[in-house]
Amino acid sequence: MHPKFGRLNIRRHTLRMVNGFTLIETVIGIVVLSIAFSVLLTLIYPMTEQSADQLHQIKAAELGQSMLNEIQQKAFDENSDKTGGLIRCGEVSAPACSTTMGADSGETRATYDDVDDYNEINKGDVIQNSLNDNTLAALYVGYGVDVAVCNDGDYNGECDASTDIAKLIKVTVTTPTGFDIVFSTYRANF
Repeated sequence: MHPKFGRLNIRRHTLRMVNGFTLIETVIGIVVLSIAFSVLLTLIYPMTEQSADQLHQIKAAELGQSMLNEIQQKAFDENSDKTGGLIRCGEVSAPACSTTMGADSGETRATYDDVDDYNEINKGDVIQNSLNDNTLAALYVGYGVDVAVCNDGDYNGECDASTDIAKLIKVTVTTPTGFDIVFSTYRANF
């Protein structure tokens, strides 16, 4: 055998060993990549949940503001003028303000006529619009609405016995992720 051909075979053999990865190197690479991906996923997953929270908060704000607008357009009390201003309960020569909070017997959402009728709406109810139908329920799947109305004559944010000055209206909207957003306003007796 010629010495030149023997060296060529050795060089080819050496080149083959340098090219490529061994099985152990490939397995180690896969393990390192899987650890890196799992770390990245644990960092990214909370961000996706937070981005959904922002959408839920926007929809909750729309729903809460809509509910407040609807309630504010109603009369102050059952014994007040329904069109506003002419007869105010609790004044001289006017009937006393009602002491009962909640819907009067036989009233439905479509026939609510004063602010305190809304005191009965709670998170377990199906979300309805002012016409008492369930078309909003499909738009707000997983949301809950709770309305609390009470007398607050001194405007301190706490319920008191005063019945003829102002009513505090609190609308709490719960998002599908369980986050409560509270909206509140006053309806004065005028």
